[in-house]
Amino acid sequence: MQLQSGKAVINNCRLFDGTGSTVKTSQALHYEDGVITYVGDAAHQPEYDPDSTQIIESPDFTVIPGLVEAHFHPTYFNVAELADLDIKYPVEYVTLLAAANAKLALECGYTSARSGGSLFNIDVWLKKAINEDVIIGPRLASNGREICGVGGLMDWNPDYRKIGMEGLVLLINGPEEARSAVRKLVKDGVEWVKTYPTGDAAAPDVNDHHTLCMTFEEMHAVVETAHNHKLKVTGHCRATEGIKNALLAGYDCLEHGTFMDNETMDLLLERDVPVVPALYFELASIENGPAFNLPQAVIDGHQETLDGGTESARRILKEGGRLGMGGDYGFAWNPHGDYAKELSFFVNYVGFTPEETLMCATKTGSEIAGSDDQVGTLETGKLADILVINGNPFDDIRIMEDRSNFYAVIQNGIIKSGSALRS
Repeated sequence: MQLQSGKAVINNCRLFDGTGSTVKTSQALHYEDGVITYVGDAAHQPEYDPDSTQIIESPDFTVIPGLVEAHFHPTYFNVAELADLDIKYPVEYVTLLAAANAKLALECGYTSARSGGSLFNIDVWLKKAINEDVIIGPRLASNGREICGVGGLMDWNPDYRKIGMEGLVLLINGPEEARSAVRKLVKDGVEWVKTYPTGDAAAPDVNDHHTLCMTFEEMHAVVETAHNHKLKVTGHCRATEGIKNALLAGYDCLEHGTFMDNETMDLLLERDVPVVPALYFELASIENGPAFNLPQAVIDGHQETLDGGTESARRILKEGGRLGMGGDYGFAWNPHGDYAKELSFFVNYVGFTPEETLMCATKTGSEIAGSDDQVGTLETGKLADILVINGNPFDDIRIMEDRSNFYAVIQNGIIKSGSALRS
C-alpha cells in the first residue's frame, strides 16, 4: 500500500489519540512520508514550512485514529435468506460486490478491518488488491470459508438438494476433519479461521442460540492446527458452554460472546480474549426484520440475544476486558454503509461513553486485527491512518453515521476520501 510522500500538518484541531487520554483541543499532528512525527499541543509543535507542507486546519475539526471494522463481511450483499450467502451469485459477481463494499467502508472512515468470514476465500485476494493499490479499502486481516459441524448452523442446505455449500463453509465431523479443514485454509492464505461453536437466533428450530454446533475436541483440533501454522482462530459464540469451550480450546477472539455466566466471564478476563459483540445487528433484526418477513420466533430470539449480549458487553468493559466494534453488515436489514450505527448504538443504547466506544473501534480493533504496532492510535512512529471529522462526535456520536461529515479519510498519510478531495 502506497505511502504519502512529503510533509503534512493538521493544526489547531480537537484530537483524540485513542490511547486512553482525554480529548484535547488546540492540538496539532504532523506526519511525513505516511508516518506520524508529532502529536501534541499546537503551541509547542515543531516548525514547518507552510509552502512545502500540506496543511489541514480548523478548530471545528475532530481528529481521531482511523476506525477498525472488526467483523467485516465484504462478500455479504443484501442477504435476506440463508440461500443468499452461498448459491445466489457466482464468485465473479461476489468479488465485484466485495470490492465495492471495501471502497464504501473506507469512505465511511474505516481504514482497517478484520474479516469475519468470506465467501470463496475472496477476502484473501481482496486484501492483495488493496495492498497493491488496485482498489481502495481498509487494510485487511483476511478470513476465509468458515468451519462448522455437520448439521450445525451453517449446514442449512439439505442433502437432497445436492448443491453443496462449498463457497461458504467447510463442514466437519470430528477432530480429523477439523484439522483437514484448517489445512485447506492454510493453503489458501487466510490469516484468521472462523468457526461456528454455537447456533443463532436465525435458526430457532434446529440450531438456536443455546445450541452447540461443534464439539470441544473439534474446536481444540482447529486451534492446535491453526496455531501451528501461525493463524488465529475466532468463533461465532452465543451459548455459554460454547464460549467456555472456545476459551478452553485457546481461541484468539470471540464473535458475539452473548451469554456468559460468572465462571465464563472470569475465564475470558483471565485469558484476555477480545470480544466483538456485533450487537447493533440484533437491534436492526428486531426493528427491521418484520419488513423482511423474519418469523416472530427469529425476532424473539434476536431480542434475547440483544438483552444477553448487552449485559455481557457492559460487564466485559466494566471488568477490564476488551471489546471490538463491528458486525454482520451486508444483510438486507443491516446493509453495508451503516457501520457507524454500531458506535451510536453502544453510546445511546448500551451506555458506553463516546471515548470508550471509539477506543473499542480504534485501539482494540487494531489489536484484534493484529496491526496495533502500525495503526489504531495516534502516536509518533505509527502510520498516518487518521479520520478528520467536521464536528464533535463526543457531543453527538451520531455524526459518525453521515460520511458527508468526514473532511478527510487518511490512510498511510494519503487522503483517500472526504470533502477535502472535493474542495
